[in-house]
Amino acid sequence: MDTIASLFSFITWPVSWVIVQFHTVYGAIFGPDTGWAWGLSIVSLVILIRICLIPLFVKQIKATRGMQTLQPEMKKIQERYKNDKQRQSEEMMKLYKETGTNPLSSCLPILAQSPFFFALYHVLNSIASNDTIGVINDRLLASAQKAHIFGAPLASKFTDGAAEVEALGSSLTDVRVVTAIMIVLMSASQFFTQRQLMTKNVDTTVKTPFMQQQKMLMYVFPVMFAVFGINFPVGVLVYWLTTNVWTMGQQMYVIRNNPTPGSKAQAAYLERLHKSVTQHGKTRGRGERAIVKAIVAKGRDRNEFERKFINGLNKAGLAAQADGNVTKSDAEVAAQAEDGAVVTTTPKRQQPKRQSKSQRQATKVAGESEPKTSLSKSDEPQDSRQDAKPAAAKKPAQKSGGRSKAQSGQRKGPQRPKSPSKK
Repeated sequence: MDTIASLFSFITWPVSWVIVQFHTVYGAIFGPDTGWAWGLSIVSLVILIRICLIPLFVKQIKATRGMQTLQPEMKKIQERYKNDKQRQSEEMMKLYKETGTNPLSSCLPILAQSPFFFALYHVLNSIASNDTIGVINDRLLASAQKAHIFGAPLASKFTDGAAEVEALGSSLTDVRVVTAIMIVLMSASQFFTQRQLMTKNVDTTVKTPFMQQQKMLMYVFPVMFAVFGINFPVGVLVYWLTTNVWTMGQQMYVIRNNPTPGSKAQAAYLERLHKSVTQHGKTRGRGERAIVKAIVAKGRDRNEFERKFINGLNKAGLAAQADGNVTKSDAEVAAQAEDGAVVTTTPKRQQPKRQSKSQRQATKVAGESEPKTSLSKSDEPQDSRQDAKPAAAKKPAQKSGGRSKAQSGQRKGPQRPKSPSKK
């Protein structure tokens, strides 16, 4: 570890300068030789570094989403060129280039903060060795050696002997207890961060080798932190525990507000968004409009949770627009269906109320007692009956067995009888 840390000695001066500046502020509040002043200086260093790495974290999220989307295509390429590794690599690089995805982008935050981590390790190791480094002079060195975090010196390790710990003004029991608790918390925070990523923010409809790799890393990383943690000074453990807690909170924020499509986190987010939209009748904020806009643009390619969200808006009398806004719609206006088609909603047909037996009998008796409104045969005027007789007399009588006039759709001339007549 010392050899690796020495490779990043060029960055120890800015790291030590930042720590000293924060120590000046916290030293005025808690005292310059206290563990609070030096411990909070390290925590502030972590927060400053992580704020600067937020753009890389955004790229990491996009790269991870892109890799998850490309997993089915990558699997097809692997199966198609399983006997030709060179062609397989060429097709993979071509796929990355066409989609603009970089597999190394998911590792950018870890790679970017690793120099600061090793530089801090080098600074704390020099403090334990009673050597000045960077801007830490003899006065600051003596102050850092006196600083204790819950009884453990800032530069002590879990593997240090009793003599080394006593030289720093502490006991071996205090150092072992504090470092063990911090190693457990560090590993647990790493495990929880990876677990919430796998259980909440992964598309469960697609089973890919990428998911298996992430699941394996969920158990490997905490073990690695536990193994290497026993060789870290207390100050480095404070650094790494702080960055793990920051990552966990940052991951929770992303999962809650920008979940992966098809994941459980998206189902929970769309449920909250549906309640908010139906309550206010519109989308609030640029983030909500962007989510609705992306769902509308998918059309028939929506997943189960997105179709449920659109259908819920339709049932509430709302319609999602292409620009991400949500407008109210009447019952007769076309509403967007789950597959992207346009349908019209009609009001429900009301069923008549069921009448009792006494009511039905009363209605029947009333109907029989009513006078007939239509003219019967006997009520017709006499003149009309007389006019009808000449009209009937004008029709020529048809002779039996004679020829009838050709009707529409029949042939002219004599018709062959359908069956021979019997004599």
